[in-house]
Amino acid sequence: MTAFILALLAGALVGLALGSLGAGGSILTVPALIYLLGFSPAEATTASLIIVIVTSATALVAHARAGKVRWRAGLLFAAAGLLPAALAGVLSAHIPATVLTLAFAVLAVLAGLRMLRRRTPPENGTVSGPRAAGADAGLGAVTGFLGVGGGFLAVPALVAVLAVPMSAAVGTSLLVIIANALVALAARAATATTLDWALILPFIATAILGAWDGKRLSGKVSPATLQRVFGSLLLAVAVAMGIGALV
Repeated sequence: MTAFILALLAGALVGLALGSLGAGGSILTVPALIYLLGFSPAEATTASLIIVIVTSATALVAHARAGKVRWRAGLLFAAAGLLPAALAGVLSAHIPATVLTLAFAVLAVLAGLRMLRRRTPPENGTVSGPRAAGADAGLGAVTGFLGVGGGFLAVPALVAVLAVPMSAAVGTSLLVIIANALVALAARAATATTLDWALILPFIATAILGAWDGKRLSGKVSPATLQRVFGSLLLAVAVAMGIGALV
């Protein structure tokens, strides 16, 4: 199977996860780029930021049209993560490939376990400035360092910390993700990473199409079933990455 076909298939899987769950899909991007398309960890995390920005922007438009984006809360939340995202983006270029891979494997484990637990964040109406700043600073650092959107972190933080209703949390998290990813990508602009656009572009195209299919899938399959499937997949990916980095 050619790399081009693999890029199409991998993009479709990522889009399907994003469209059906709204979070956790982009974390599949980095391992797909590394193990299916032959990107180095540094190239994969940079390319992932581009893919995350484009696919998240497409999804954000749909959520905004439905009135499910809290713009003020999202922008305030994103502000605290911009500097950590930029610093982490610069730092990532100096981290050994093995360390990046192991760090990503740990993140994939956390994402997989969160999906399998299937717990809804409490909507307690509590708004705390320090808690909000700390939550998004951590999210920004993760985005800049590992090149992932971090929706599985952003959604519960928005609900529990800034009292954003669950119905608007996914759309608002996309705004936060885009802001952090743009800053992290800009911080990496000075690095000498070379990207294979012949593979990135078809990946993005099918990710966008897959996201629309994912929305339809979410109406036919229960969220609990989808979360179990993708959560198990993330755990398997994490194990494979960890073993590959250590062997």
